[in-house]
Amino acid sequence: MSTVPGPDGRPRCRWCAAAPEFFAYHDREWGFPVDDDRRLFEKLCLEGFQSGLSWRTILAKRENFRAAFHRFDIDKVARFGARDVARLLKDAGIVRHRGKIEAVINNARRAQELVKSEGSLAAYFWRYEAKTRSKPQTNSTTAGSIALSKDLKKRGWAFVGPTTVYAFMQAMGLVNDHVAGCVIRARVDAARKGFRRPSPG
Repeated sequence: MSTVPGPDGRPRCRWCAAAPEFFAYHDREWGFPVDDDRRLFEKLCLEGFQSGLSWRTILAKRENFRAAFHRFDIDKVARFGARDVARLLKDAGIVRHRGKIEAVINNARRAQELVKSEGSLAAYFWRYEAKTRSKPQTNSTTAGSIALSKDLKKRGWAFVGPTTVYAFMQAMGLVNDHVAGCVIRARVDAARKGFRRPSPG
């Protein structure tokens, strides 16, 4: 069975059963298309922090991450230096991993470069939208996530492996990976149909 009953008794993707707080995240955020650069940057950073951990851990700390990284304002994070790294390593509200913290700062600087060359992060990421459909939640990587990961690494980004990138694509609506029986799948499909794909600026 690929679904579980939600709080209203209607079916949701099975992964929601792992934690009660997953239902709200699944119903309101996961898979709905996003074109806001700050949100895209935040999500890719949080997926990097999740590497080796559970999404429940990251979701529980998400507001702490937002406070620590100035709500993932790209320009502000790009200005972080050694003093900020030291401050973040003492912040018990986030995941205190030097490599991941330094990756966020590095990636903010790389994001600035991308915005300059592509017009926006959204215009760049949406070029990698899934064009073909495979059975939902059967892959941890796809040809698209492998290609995007490869290009980001070439541009100097860190903690952007194909699995991390695919989780980002699932969450930000570049693919609708809600299972067939899930009540949110049709809502995401409708949102994606009405979504205006960002064009290079």
